[in-house]
Amino acid sequence: MLTTIAIANYRSLRNLVVPLQRLNLITGPNGSGKSNFYRALRLLADIAQGRVIPSLAREGGLPSTLWAGPEVTGRAVQRGDYPVQGTVRQKPVNLRLGFASTEYGYLIDLGLPPPASSAFGLDPEIKRECLWHGAVLRPATLIADRRGSLVRIRAESDDWRLATDGLAPFDSMMTHVADPKSTPELLSLREAIRAWRFYDHFRTDVDAPARAPQIGTRTPVLGHDGADLAAAIETIREIGDEQALAAAIEDAFPGNRVTAMNEAGRFAIQMEQHGLLRPLSAAELSDGTLRYLLLVAALLTPRPPELMVLNEPETSLHPDLLPALARLIARAAERSQLVVVTHSLPLIAALRHQPECHSIELEKKLGETRVIGTNELGAPVWHWPGR
Repeated sequence: MLTTIAIANYRSLRNLVVPLQRLNLITGPNGSGKSNFYRALRLLADIAQGRVIPSLAREGGLPSTLWAGPEVTGRAVQRGDYPVQGTVRQKPVNLRLGFASTEYGYLIDLGLPPPASSAFGLDPEIKRECLWHGAVLRPATLIADRRGSLVRIRAESDDWRLATDGLAPFDSMMTHVADPKSTPELLSLREAIRAWRFYDHFRTDVDAPARAPQIGTRTPVLGHDGADLAAAIETIREIGDEQALAAAIEDAFPGNRVTAMNEAGRFAIQMEQHGLLRPLSAAELSDGTLRYLLLVAALLTPRPPELMVLNEPETSLHPDLLPALARLIARAAERSQLVVVTHSLPLIAALRHQPECHSIELEKKLGETRVIGTNELGAPVWHWPGR
């Protein structure tokens, strides 16, 4: 389970260190930095897929994603005694992402390439990566350490050995050094991160893939677009928790039942409603009903990941459905760590009624995202190493 997320100089997240628990609720007003926090989590996941550089490029490159304020903001400026002004930079330009868990910790430091060194001058370079045991980075807990193109691995004898001295600046040691013999910890962490799941704004429009019949195979993991909804529902029924599936539908739509129709290998969702003479097809379901079914299929997966992140799951849902969704999320948190990003007051209230919910409320002050009610002394211990 992740215990800490640390982000530095990514958009409004100048220096954010957030403690995490089993079920985490990220809230705050519009513009407080919730979406930036969600994007930063996705960037962390992209590292394990070898996609962090292209992902940053799609956001406009490193110059577009970097913290746009001054490097240091004095107390007098924070009090409003003086206007915000630029300062002379004391440290290299960097964008840093990291996390600590109950087992391992990892961080990455991205910076600018040397001037005119390549035609890809806007691509950031990986300057430093670290993997360590435990929640806090210390020299004694380091397992793998990357500086520039050089990667060192700690051997069983506690000595360091050179893994490579030619790692490209756009390649992560997570994808190019992980090895079952020499770096099993790095390989294990990479595969765990690759299993993280992100669900963000399922399509429910008239042309949404979930409304049309699709070729179905056993689907323990719902796709990000929800096209395999019917196959995922049937998979839950066959190899997952069928009782939990029925309870989730009954909780939101009393007296209703959801089935997957199979015609020559093409699966489609049907909903049987009390009082109707025939089941309704997916094309006939409301946007909110279809979205709730998609969330049911995602949260009741027979193959739960270590981390699942939901971004604004309340979209298109009637407020009356949000308590049922909150109970469904709490049930899923028994098997996976969950992060829910939302500004919906009814969903926030419903989730906060769950005893295991860890609420994190964000605010923005002088353009910087902060956690309400905490300060630097109350934040989890985190150390960014030098280059």
